Amino acid sequence: MLNEIIFLDGKSLTIEQVIAVAYQHIPVALTEDAKVQVQRAASAVQQLINEGRIAYGITTGFGAFKDRVIPVDQVEMLQKNILMSHAVGVGEPYDIPTTRAIMVIRANTLAMGYSGIRLETLQLLLDCLNHGLHPIIPQKGSLGASGDLAPLSHMSLPLIGLGEVIYQGKVLSGEAGLATVGLSPVTLAAKEGLALTNGTSVMCALGVLQTVRAEQISKTADLAGCLSLEALNGTVLAFDPRIHALRAFPRQQECAAYLRTLLEGSTFTRGYDPTNIQDAYTLRCMPQVHGAVRDAIAYARWAFEIELNSVTDNPLLFIEESGEIEVLSGGNFHGEPLAIALDYLAIAISELGNISERRIMRLVDESSNKLLPAFLAENGGLNSGFMILQYTAASLATENKILSHPASVDTIPTSANVEDHVSMGVTAGLKLCQILNNVEHILAIELMAAAQGIDFRKKEALITLKLGQGTQIGYDRIREIVPFIEKDTVMYVYIRKIRELLQVGLLR
Repeated sequence: MLNEIIFLDGKSLTIEQVIAVAYQHIPVALTEDAKVQVQRAASAVQQLINEGRIAYGITTGFGAFKDRVIPVDQVEMLQKNILMSHAVGVGEPYDIPTTRAIMVIRANTLAMGYSGIRLETLQLLLDCLNHGLHPIIPQKGSLGASGDLAPLSHMSLPLIGLGEVIYQGKVLSGEAGLATVGLSPVTLAAKEGLALTNGTSVMCALGVLQTVRAEQISKTADLAGCLSLEALNGTVLAFDPRIHALRAFPRQQECAAYLRTLLEGSTFTRGYDPTNIQDAYTLRCMPQVHGAVRDAIAYARWAFEIELNSVTDNPLLFIEESGEIEVLSGGNFHGEPLAIALDYLAIAISELGNISERRIMRLVDESSNKLLPAFLAENGGLNSGFMILQYTAASLATENKILSHPASVDTIPTSANVEDHVSMGVTAGLKLCQILNNVEHILAIELMAAAQGIDFRKKEALITLKLGQGTQIGYDRIREIVPFIEKDTVMYVYIRKIRELLQVGLLR
C-alpha cells in the first residue's frame, strides 16, 4: 500500500508512486535529508557568485551564449529570462495526469541536491502540485536534448507569477493561481531557472505513464488472442511448456504460461487433430510475438525506473567534504536513453495491433476460418455484421506503422550548431501515446469480434462448450456491456465502451 504522503529524496521514487501522484493526487513532500542536500547546493551557488567564479548557466549565458559572462547584478534576471524566452511551446496542453507526473519527476531530480535550486523554490513547486495548481504545458516544442526546455519552462513560469495554470477546471494566470491557493511567486536566484528547465522530466513522465499503460494493453492482448483462439477452435498445443523451454526468452515462456492459465479448462479449443495439426501464426505464435512485446515493455520499465532517480540538468554541483565546490558540465539532459526506449516500445505495441488486426480478419473471413459465418453476421448480405469493424482495425494498424518510424534516429542541430545532436524524445513519447490509443481500439474490436464468434460456436455446438477459466471472466465482462449482435446496429458506441473497460482491466 502506498503511504498517504510520498516523500522525495531523489533516490527512491517508483513508477507506482508517480502513477499515484498523477492519477490519485497523493501529496508529496521532501525528506529531511533532501532538504539538507538542497540547501547545501544552493549555498554553494551563492558562494560561487561571492567568489566571482565563472560557471556555465550561473554567471554565463546559455547554449551558444556560453562564453558571455553575466554581471553579478544581472544574475537573477538571467534566470527569469530563461523561463520567459524558452516558454515557446505550441499545440494542445498535456492532460492533468501527465502534468502532475512531470512536476513530481522534476521535483525528485532536484531533491537530490546537485542542481543548486533553493529549498523555497523547490517547495513552491511541490505546493503547487499538492494544491492541484497545474501549469498549462503545451505538448510540442522539445527536442529532447538540453532537456525538455520549452515544456519545462511552461511548467516553471507560474512559480514566478507568469504563464497559465488550471485550478479546479478554470484557467488562471500564474499569479492569480498562486494567490487563489494562498501562495506567492518567488524571485529566482542564480542557477534556478536552468535547474528547473534543463532535464528530461517531460519525456520521462510520458514514458512512465505509457509504460504502465502498455503493461495493461499487453494483458488485454493476451486475453483477446485467447478468446479469438477459442472462437476459431484453435489448439493450445503450441503453448506447451516443452516447446518454450527450448528457447530461453523468459518473457516468451511467461507469456505461454499465462495463455495456458487463461485457457485452462476450455472445451472451445481442440486437442491433437491429424487433419488440422497447427493454427495460423497469429494464434500459434502468440507467445513469441506477445512475449517479445513483453520484453520491450520490461526494457522501458527498466529505463524509466533509472531515469526517475537520476540528475539530468547541467551543470552539476559537486561539493567535497572539505567544502571545495566543483562545477562540472556534462550531458545528462540528453534524452537518448529514453527516446530509444520510447521508440522500441512504440514498435512493440504496434506489433500487438498488427497481430490483433490479423486475428480479426480470421474471425470475419469465412474462407479463412471455415467455421463462422461471413463477417460474423446473421442473415449476411442484409446485414454487414463486423465487416467494417475490420476496416477500422486495418486503418489503425496502418497508421501505427507510420507512427512507428523511430523519432530517435532523427536529429537537427540547434543553438548555432553547439547543440548539434538531439534525441527527439518527447516526439517519440507523443507518437507512442497515439499508437497506444490506436491499439486499445483495435483490441476492443477484437474482443467484440471474438465474443461474437464464441456465441456462434455455442449456437452450433452439439454439446455445451466451456470457456477457459480466464477467458470466461473476460467474456462475461464484455457481455455485460455488448450484446450478441443479431442485426446491424450502431457499433461505435460499443467500441468506446469496450475501450473504456479495457483501460481499467478486463480481468480485474
